[in-house]
Amino acid sequence: MRLIGHPQNTRSYYMLQNLPSTLSPEERQSMLAAIIDTSDDTIISKTLQGVITSWNKSAERMFGYTEAEAVGQHISLIIPKDRLNEEDLIIRQVSQGTKIDHFETVRLAKSGKEVLISLSVSPIHDANGKVIGASKIARDIADKTVASERQAKLAAIVDSSDDTILSKTLEGIITSWNKAAEKMFGYTEHEIIGKHISTLIPEERIREEDYIIGKIKQGNKVDHFETYRRHKNGKLIPISLSVSPIIIDGQIIGAAKIARDVTVEVEAKKEAERLYQEIKSLNSKKDEFIGLASHELKTPLTSISAYLQILDRVITEEKPKMFLTKTLQQVSKLSSLVNDLLDVSKIESGQLHLTKTHVNIREVLDDAIQLLEHSNTTHRIKVHSDGIQLTINADAHRIEQALVNLMTNAIKYSPKADVIEVSLHHENDQVIIGIKDYGIGISEDKLKHVFGRFYRAEDDPNISGLGIGLYLTHQIIQRHEGKIWAESKPGEGSTFWVSLPAEV
Repeated sequence: MRLIGHPQNTRSYYMLQNLPSTLSPEERQSMLAAIIDTSDDTIISKTLQGVITSWNKSAERMFGYTEAEAVGQHISLIIPKDRLNEEDLIIRQVSQGTKIDHFETVRLAKSGKEVLISLSVSPIHDANGKVIGASKIARDIADKTVASERQAKLAAIVDSSDDTILSKTLEGIITSWNKAAEKMFGYTEHEIIGKHISTLIPEERIREEDYIIGKIKQGNKVDHFETYRRHKNGKLIPISLSVSPIIIDGQIIGAAKIARDVTVEVEAKKEAERLYQEIKSLNSKKDEFIGLASHELKTPLTSISAYLQILDRVITEEKPKMFLTKTLQQVSKLSSLVNDLLDVSKIESGQLHLTKTHVNIREVLDDAIQLLEHSNTTHRIKVHSDGIQLTINADAHRIEQALVNLMTNAIKYSPKADVIEVSLHHENDQVIIGIKDYGIGISEDKLKHVFGRFYRAEDDPNISGLGIGLYLTHQIIQRHEGKIWAESKPGEGSTFWVSLPAEV
């Protein structure tokens, strides 16, 4: 029996066709059997009645039946019931001497698993040329089919994507172009494929392509590169571009680009910038007004205070004297508020100047306490110090202002207590000052905002202030390269800490 008609792309066919002509019929028959048995392809033969007559090792691996189990059985052993009609078609064609090539179908393994195969069937002739059977070569194409399906899915995803996706060679020739690319740039796939990517690039940005290709050739990805590209009608489109190398068999052969139209984002940024500049201008005008108003208020307040002090020396009657004292106190408060507003204005305009000298911090602290003791009759101020003389490089007036603000706040927010505790010590080249009250305290959610401009932790109408004392204190300490922070619990009071660099 001789086998002919095997697919010419198989190793088995090549070997069968190139057997040495010097072999004896027996040797040749043995060689044929060895080639078939060791082939990577499944090779089966059967009669025209469908009875299996040969079954190689690859057939055993593919279908799970041994040669002993399969030979002598009908070929329907491996054919699913719903595909039995295929066998009639195959036998009919083979009987007529017709070869069947690459017939893709499903066959059944011994385990019951379906095997997706590509089947080639050739007629087997006897010595007189009569068709007496059929030889089959089967290949498992499951992996190939999965890969094809995956490729088709990926192609469908790319083509239906809302993002522009295109590919190009390393020389910049466009090789693929999806529907979103047509929509974004106006060119159809037919118009653009084969053209250079510079078709889309404005002249002044052509060097960007050299940069991108340089990165791709190194195997690097370019992410979120914001630039402009040109539409078919000449309009410039702001886009965000991500470019990745296309690698096949370890070689970089091109680049894949994903582009998003960021017109909305760009316009939003422009509008945000415009609004920012507008707010900045309004804020500047507001600060300018506060500064001007504070300056204008300061002059008449100074005059009023001076006249009241003259009256205080002249008037001796008890009742008018009491009214005059209260008026002087209120004018002093008003002057303090105006001064704070002036300082805020100076800070915002960058005009808060410091005159730094070598300062004994204990002397500054004592001056601040003395100033408060003259105006405060409700609280005692207790000082705890390690007694070490500490010097800092600072503007004494501004540091005193900061400490007065902190102690004034402590008094203001502890109306039911009668003592404020102040500590002063040295730690790791820092001067540490703590001001503790036993007042209403501050909740944790408000504590992080207490140094904000015009922020008031409590909206109690009985507690005066504009909410700028702590802001000014924070700014002054910061400008001295120091730190300020607070610790507090509602109902348990607060401690404000100041840390300033000590001079060695």
